[in-house]
Amino acid sequence: MDFLLAMQPGGEQGGGSMVSTLIMFGAIFAIFYFMIIRPQQKRAKERTAMIEALKKGDKVVTSGGMHGTVAGLEEKTILVDVGNNIKITFDRQAVNVVNDKNVEVKK
Repeated sequence: MDFLLAMQPGGEQGGGSMVSTLIMFGAIFAIFYFMIIRPQQKRAKERTAMIEALKKGDKVVTSGGMHGTVAGLEEKTILVDVGNNIKITFDRQAVNVVNDKNVEVKK
């Protein structure tokens, strides 16, 4: 019998807690959006712009750590000169960093 009394709704308390719960979930979603989702989207756009702006002669560092100079460009791949006239083909997505021409890469 006590079990049935404990299960009965408590009147208007349920409605008020529902609104506060929705507000709390909205606040949590807003925090996640501004702290995680939005900065990640911004970094993805910057990376896409960097990869699209690659041009012949740019000094790049690939995701595998290979340093070299862009020797040729295709739609999905780049040809990287890594020294001593050795050229390797990489996927454009493998490029992590594009260094300025004025900055010398330390080897």
